Amino acid sequence: MGMRERNGVNCKKTGRFWILERYGTGMGTTVRINGRTVGDGAPAYIIAEMSANHAGSMERALEMIGVAKAAGADCVKIQTYTPDTMTINCHNEYFNIEKGTWEGENLYSLYQKAYTPWEWQDKLRDEAARVGIDFLSTPFDRTSVDFLEKLGVSFYKIASFELVDIPLLEYIASKGKPIIMSTGMATLQEIEEAADAIYAAGNRQLALMKCSSAYPAKSEEMNLATICDMKKRFDIPIGLSDHSMGSFSAATAVAMGANIIEKHFCISRAIKNPDSSFSMEPDEFREMVMQVREVEKAMGTVTYGVSEQEKSNVCFRRSLFVVEDIRAGEQLTAENIRSIRPAYGLKPKYYKDVIGKTAKHDLKRGTPLALSDIE
Repeated sequence: MGMRERNGVNCKKTGRFWILERYGTGMGTTVRINGRTVGDGAPAYIIAEMSANHAGSMERALEMIGVAKAAGADCVKIQTYTPDTMTINCHNEYFNIEKGTWEGENLYSLYQKAYTPWEWQDKLRDEAARVGIDFLSTPFDRTSVDFLEKLGVSFYKIASFELVDIPLLEYIASKGKPIIMSTGMATLQEIEEAADAIYAAGNRQLALMKCSSAYPAKSEEMNLATICDMKKRFDIPIGLSDHSMGSFSAATAVAMGANIIEKHFCISRAIKNPDSSFSMEPDEFREMVMQVREVEKAMGTVTYGVSEQEKSNVCFRRSLFVVEDIRAGEQLTAENIRSIRPAYGLKPKYYKDVIGKTAKHDLKRGTPLALSDIE
């Protein structure tokens, strides 16, 4: 595997691309977001994606920030675009959606319904700071990046659909802030090319998100095993941008090593908007967070031996006991010595060593066998 230097950083070749050699750069398997470590050894970072679930109401958007905090989210995310920064107002066959959740919609009109007005976003940022939750947005073009820079965001999210927009990735990376990038639909080659563009811009603060860009995503198409492979290949934090229903995939992903979970949430699915049908309501989101935290407790660390809770049960292991009365000088046999519960006698591994030996003194049935009992 070849090596070379880019922007003062060692890179290694993977296929056609030159990926940052992370060992020794101080990056390792973590990134820092608002002073918090995200990655291996740290709790999963949980993002509540608001998206279009404000349904055109700034008051609802402000309410959702507090709701996300109360549900246990670490971060609330919005999206920064306008219909005109996403597409053009055109209604020919190329711009009409024929299948899926938004079947029958026109791209321009869909984004008109879904976008978060830019004039709200400073208020949303301030509300997030007030309730104590991180604030994140996904930019979709250079103008939205510039806007978010003025807003003072401390990190960025890149959507799966924009992963192939290399000039946009380079521009975002040039701001020198942590980046969380979703990889829905992307081939390994496309992910490597996108990561290479970010690293080549001198930005070493990258996390990737496994994602199925279907709304909602089917369990059989989640392929969560990819998380483990991505962690090995990229040696950076890997998460799950989860569009499936329920919390099963999120909890499972954390058990498989996911460092970040992103999930759409809403006040109520009864408030119809382009994202409501596959979003979590507050109680569901809170339950997901609880499941994730329980999984983290259960995962624990690599440990052998007796746990604190197990100490009281150690006595119920097997050990060697006298099961028939034995007189002094009498031989220990398979009939008068057995391995049984509880564990107050010699360990069973000494069974062959004691059989055939003689008793030093009388041994009563039900007595744990000790070395001091044997000639």
